[in-house]
Amino acid sequence: MAAKTLNLADIYQAKKRISPIVRTTPLMKSDALSVPSEGDVYLKLEFLQDPGAFKVRGAANKILSLPPSEKERGVITFSTGNHGLCVCWVAQKAGVKAIVCVSERVAKLSPRRVEAMRFLGAEVVIGGDSQDKAGERACELASSKGLTMIHPFDDPHVIAGQGTIGLEILEDLPDVANVLVPLSGGGLVSGIALAMKTANPGIRVIGVSIENAPVMYESVKAGHPVEVEEVDSLAESLLGGIGRDNQYTLRMVKDYVDDIVLVSENDIKNALAFTLKTHHWLLEGAGVAGIAALLNKKTKVEGPTAVVLSGANCEAESVLKIVNPECGDRESEHY
Repeated sequence: MAAKTLNLADIYQAKKRISPIVRTTPLMKSDALSVPSEGDVYLKLEFLQDPGAFKVRGAANKILSLPPSEKERGVITFSTGNHGLCVCWVAQKAGVKAIVCVSERVAKLSPRRVEAMRFLGAEVVIGGDSQDKAGERACELASSKGLTMIHPFDDPHVIAGQGTIGLEILEDLPDVANVLVPLSGGGLVSGIALAMKTANPGIRVIGVSIENAPVMYESVKAGHPVEVEEVDSLAESLLGGIGRDNQYTLRMVKDYVDDIVLVSENDIKNALAFTLKTHHWLLEGAGVAGIAALLNKKTKVEGPTAVVLSGANCEAESVLKIVNPECGDRESEHY
């Protein structure tokens, strides 16, 4: 399936396929964000998925679509954390063997996610200093072991699975005018944007990336995939490249996404604090990217606005200390 042939029917098919195991998440109005904005702001609570992140949608659509022979051989993926965890969760549900390749950076920054992958029965292969290196290792193993690759974002089934979020937003908020979506490899924003633009081309879709790793932003400007050096970030799930041979998401972001805005580490920090203190949710840095963009007026929105809160798989003590540096060990342990 080429990128240009991916359409709304694929997203509806994904919705039907994944509905037995994937939760329909709430869309909740945020008065605290609506007051300073020019319109009501609604939060799409994707962190309420059982594995704690939206990635379960794409992983489920891909794995559940595989023929029995591929399921029997097993699947492999590479991940900065959430995708790998969700692949493991779906694979366990489907009785499929899974291998996840992660970089040394991910293993260091997100040890609990790695532990969770192993707890779900997956084999975790650690190596390389970046997402791209982990991806290269995964491709090698896929070829040598005959495993099916579950790509984190550049796959039509994964994109369609993430696009089911767009369908749910449209069902709950038919007059939505803007949607803010965390953006890294582009699978999430591509699927949501396809659903939104098919329903109403006037809906503005805004991708939110981090200044420390604006890979898709730079790739769109250049007109081809570019590489950006990975550095530490509070939003580690937004790190990683888009792949030198990107087939789907770069084209779809260029075709369907109206704007890409960048937020700083301080913006993410403030958004984490705002979300915890205002809504009492302890989210990961990538999960609050859209809130960071609104709080810091990185984009102008008018009318009803939906913000996707993508995940909550964080190192809780670390986030609490970031939000409140004076938080002692006793408070961290209490949380």
